[in-house]
Amino acid sequence: MFKRMKEDINTVFDQDPAARSVVEVVLTYSGLHAVWAHRIAHMFFKRKMFFIARLISQINRFFTGIEIHPGAKIGRRFFIDHGMGVVIGETCEIGDDVTVYQGVTLGGTGKEKGKRHPTIKDHALIATGAKVLGNITIGEYSKVGAGSVVLKDVPPNSTVVGIPGRVVIQDGVRLKRDLNHSDLPDPIADRCSAMEKEIERLQSEIAAMKRERSHSG
Repeated sequence: MFKRMKEDINTVFDQDPAARSVVEVVLTYSGLHAVWAHRIAHMFFKRKMFFIARLISQINRFFTGIEIHPGAKIGRRFFIDHGMGVVIGETCEIGDDVTVYQGVTLGGTGKEKGKRHPTIKDHALIATGAKVLGNITIGEYSKVGAGSVVLKDVPPNSTVVGIPGRVVIQDGVRLKRDLNHSDLPDPIADRCSAMEKEIERLQSEIAAMKRERSHSG
């Protein structure tokens, strides 16, 4: 157990340049506290002591702002940076050396049964505010951009951005359907633009009808 805890602390130093001392990391890093508490909760969950597992999970959520279902399977050297608002579902599976930032949701898409949460493979990175939903897989060494909503599998060594998420880089090659963070789709703006065009069309038809009436009169 202490070997794993030391490994977790070293992971913080590897991932976060702001980490200054072991005492600071152990006492002030909520992501680290959340991972440690989850291991205890998961231990009870595997022994079918579900109430105790959920109780630990809820206490963990109260103190850290990070909600990890005790049934989630998490690998080694999992790093949650800042962490506030992170949600990880029951059937989520996370590999080794995965990094997750604040506001990330690894959740489901409805009331489906069985495996309903994502599988995150080794060395993946999920950036701030990203939502990865459903029984999908994020491949090894892949990155999900900030604010993205991913609903489909992501191949290994890929970068995904946008709503819905699209692969823009794969195996180091930038794809033609690239989508920058500054140019994310805006369905509300698109709908408003379509309504404006429809109003302009109706106004033109009304004006034409008025002209026809004036000529006939």
